[in-house]
Amino acid sequence: MSEGRRRIGLVGAGPWARAVHAPAIAAHPRWELAGAWTRRPEAAREIVDGFGGRAFTRLEDLVDACDAVAFAVPPAVQGELAPRVAAAGRHVVLEKPLAQDLAGARAVADAVSAAGVCSATMLTLRFDPGVRAWLDAIPDGPAGPDTTGSARWLSGGLLGGPYSRSAWRAEHGALLDIGPHVIDLLDAALGPVVGVDTAHRAEPDLWRFGLAHAGGAHSSVTLSLRLPVDPTEFEATVFGAAGRHRLDRRPTDAAACYGCLLDDLASAVAQGRTDLSVGVARALHLQEVIEQVLRAAG
Repeated sequence: MSEGRRRIGLVGAGPWARAVHAPAIAAHPRWELAGAWTRRPEAAREIVDGFGGRAFTRLEDLVDACDAVAFAVPPAVQGELAPRVAAAGRHVVLEKPLAQDLAGARAVADAVSAAGVCSATMLTLRFDPGVRAWLDAIPDGPAGPDTTGSARWLSGGLLGGPYSRSAWRAEHGALLDIGPHVIDLLDAALGPVVGVDTAHRAEPDLWRFGLAHAGGAHSSVTLSLRLPVDPTEFEATVFGAAGRHRLDRRPTDAAACYGCLLDDLASAVAQGRTDLSVGVARALHLQEVIEQVLRAAG
């Protein structure tokens, strides 16, 4: 291991692993890519051929060689494997959704909590400088009923390309893919989401729902990844007593944002902390909200 760098292993070798996880880890000054494991050995070899480390044939061997494990797999697979990795005492970088269903998500969160390891969720938008500046400009504390918010994310991301072949995205589309990002931003800006006012799904993969926040504020969300929109339409706005705060640029450098997430994870591990704002408790909260949206949409 390079001096001063901790070792992180990668579980998964799909498009997101190749485009974001592997290059960001390999380039990071405080983490070293120990290698990769997937259920297809040839896919793990492709990752390490490009970014270094070892292609492991057993998950247990990868875990033994690492300080932390990053997941880039479908929710059902993460729900199965993440509790085992946490129980082995390894810190975890988790994708969202946490698991295939809410019960699985709770099992992941319980395992991470019981193990006392550090966790971070791939809420990469939170680590973009523009998003951070937007959140910093909004007054602290839950917003009251005199403040409202809205968010819109419309694109054709699932009309073609590598992510359109993902089975879990095919079922619930934008809600499970980009929904956690948008809900997280509104939750951070207006205060904790405590309920879902309304929800409706229409074709093509068009979601509209309203959120109730702890201080009395309400927000509305519109999402789709199957509209022929180019470039992507993205906007998040808070207005009312808190003033008017508009974010109209979607971060495009996910690897750079992930690098900042890895900075925070490295610092937390070094300090013995497990309280990252984007940890597993945050991911569970977002999945609980998404479950409410699904039920309300029927």
